[in-house]
Amino acid sequence: MSNVYTIAVLVGSLRKESINRKVARALVDLAPANLKLNIIEIGDLPLYNEDIDGASPPAAYSTFRQQVSSSDAVLFVTPEYNRSVPAPLKNAIDVGSRPYGKSAWNGKPAAIISVSPGAIGGFGANHHLRQSMVFLNVPCMQQPEAYLSGAGSAFDETGKLSESVKPFLQSFINAYGQWVEQHKNM
Repeated sequence: MSNVYTIAVLVGSLRKESINRKVARALVDLAPANLKLNIIEIGDLPLYNEDIDGASPPAAYSTFRQQVSSSDAVLFVTPEYNRSVPAPLKNAIDVGSRPYGKSAWNGKPAAIISVSPGAIGGFGANHHLRQSMVFLNVPCMQQPEAYLSGAGSAFDETGKLSESVKPFLQSFINAYGQWVEQHKNM
């Protein structure tokens, strides 16, 4: 029998009704039995500043680091801003990577899905985020790659996931469940 793994889900868009947040919620619903996905909010994290991250860092830093550290793995759901990741997501990565030598990300299996109304599905953000994961020692699922283009039509006007998108997301989250299982048992 498989273990159940706690997954920290980080959504790169802060808008409460963003397409990325809707995709994250859909993945929560579609997750296989071995994954328990928890969306971790990143919008209240102060911009990373080593001057305020000393003996008593901001409570938001400490809470965030604890949430990531106590998770077994991490899932990033991100839009693309200017061929890169949004500033709040990059800030969360920086906050979680500090203090030096105590990164909350270290060794956690990850996956990235980029979501965009555009035609290339956030390809630039997806690959830019992968560069940071290499440095942070985060084994990132390579296949299947997940770029959701045309995401404006992924949900109907009531917020229900399109039946044409559901198999793609299901395949992705199932593969991620296998990735986590494989990498947590190494």
